[in-house]
Amino acid sequence: MVDYQLDDVNPEMSFLEMLDTLNEQLVLKGEPPIEFDHDCREGICGQCGLFINGRAHGPLAATTTCQLHMRSFEDGDTIYVEPFRAKAFPIIKDLKINRSALDRIIQAGGFISTHTGDAPEANSIPIPHHVAEQAFDSAACIGCGACVATCKNSSAALFTGAKVSHLVILPQGKAEAATRVVQMVDQMEKEAFGNCTNTKACEVECPQGISADDILRMNFEYNKAVLLVDGK
Repeated sequence: MVDYQLDDVNPEMSFLEMLDTLNEQLVLKGEPPIEFDHDCREGICGQCGLFINGRAHGPLAATTTCQLHMRSFEDGDTIYVEPFRAKAFPIIKDLKINRSALDRIIQAGGFISTHTGDAPEANSIPIPHHVAEQAFDSAACIGCGACVATCKNSSAALFTGAKVSHLVILPQGKAEAATRVVQMVDQMEKEAFGNCTNTKACEVECPQGISADDILRMNFEYNKAVLLVDGK
């Protein structure tokens, strides 16, 4: 850990703006800036994950690091900032990590086959409102990795469960449901993520409020797919 002191931080700064201010001072001193991940700064992209005072994304619930403001801390506080730590998230430098393991899980099966060309008729596949809302809730996952960083086992079960769930809930995703869940779970295991032991710490720290029910659905779909294969 390295100590830095900032005197010109105001309560309305976002956490990342505070880091920007620190980097400006470091550059003026001829020192290398602190590297950290960020992109949209609107709580959408999931790139800005940091461990702040021992919690993923900091002290507030349902808040990404970029949406955290300095008013959440007291004047004179010492703030401990660390990268997300997991075997599957190798540290590149400083606070910057490689989260491509999550991308490879999606690549393994997070898609559907569909006809290309003109947009299909909106009413060609009727979907009840509550089903659509349930799928949207799971699809809200931004892939920040807070669930992995928070889990004592560094499990990606919540992330993978959300990606499996939002497709299998909808009729468009059912045709490939069995192969999808098997491929994604197998890829998750290849990436050296740990096992889920159902502490639900991931659900508590998820900035999008993804439910641990998605893990149950993933396990159900996986077991069903394996039984179908064995039954053949």
